[in-house]
Amino acid sequence: MKKINIVLIFTLLMSLFFGITPSDAASNVKVHVIDVGQGDSILIQTGSENILIDGGNKGKGDEVVAYLKKQKVKTLNAVISTHPDADHVGGLAEVIDTLKVKSVYAPKVTHTTIAYKNFLTSVKKKGLKIKEAKKGVEVPTKAKNITLKFLGPVTTYSKSDLNNWSAVLQLTHSKKKFLFTGDAETKAENDMLKAGVLSKVDVLKVSHHGAKEATTTNFLNKVKPTYAAISVSSTNGYGHPTSATLKRLKAKKAKIYRTDKNGSIVFTSTGKKITVKAAKK
Repeated sequence: MKKINIVLIFTLLMSLFFGITPSDAASNVKVHVIDVGQGDSILIQTGSENILIDGGNKGKGDEVVAYLKKQKVKTLNAVISTHPDADHVGGLAEVIDTLKVKSVYAPKVTHTTIAYKNFLTSVKKKGLKIKEAKKGVEVPTKAKNITLKFLGPVTTYSKSDLNNWSAVLQLTHSKKKFLFTGDAETKAENDMLKAGVLSKVDVLKVSHHGAKEATTTNFLNKVKPTYAAISVSSTNGYGHPTSATLKRLKAKKAKIYRTDKNGSIVFTSTGKKITVKAAKK
């Protein structure tokens, strides 16, 4: 009697009952909103590449590295520093020092903090040059039906206005869209609206940890997210996420996930459907 190929039978059943094929599974996109407390760190896995947006605060680099290794990440095709604030760039030096990194993107604004200097030093040690993150720049990908394009910053701001310098990245996977906003506030949102670069998205990484100065009604009227992910600490002293921002998101009927309540959040896109898995229910 011939041996039964369990894998083949399972694959056929998945295809018959759920319409899932091996090629579909390979082409899935995963977006991890990593719980780094009061800060941002997001891993995008296209099936072909790994892209990291921000690395959490100072002292969080080792946690981010551990999370990446748990996801079997050995190489980062791109590292994106949205802006020089320590709670976004703070852990990137450890990440760049530890893993193989092929390219680095950041907006054309500098800072004098130790966290930002450490980031620059690590980039230099790896022999890399920072590519400018701004409207219209694309992050190359070999993955099918995927584009990674910066929508902002669309203009320049004062050096004291670091949040609005934030690199805003849109991931398009077939019919599904993700928008990663860094800490972009009202001014940057209005500039993107005027530039006509925004459209409806399925997943919004809520800007500036849910601060009231971001995620405005006009902005939400345009992007209309189905899901909203807020990266925030339960012990932050800023009142994030603010009741005003939560109210605006709820008015748009967005399903809200928060790292302070849900832990790390993983969104999986097939290009037609998005599913969500949180570390804590």
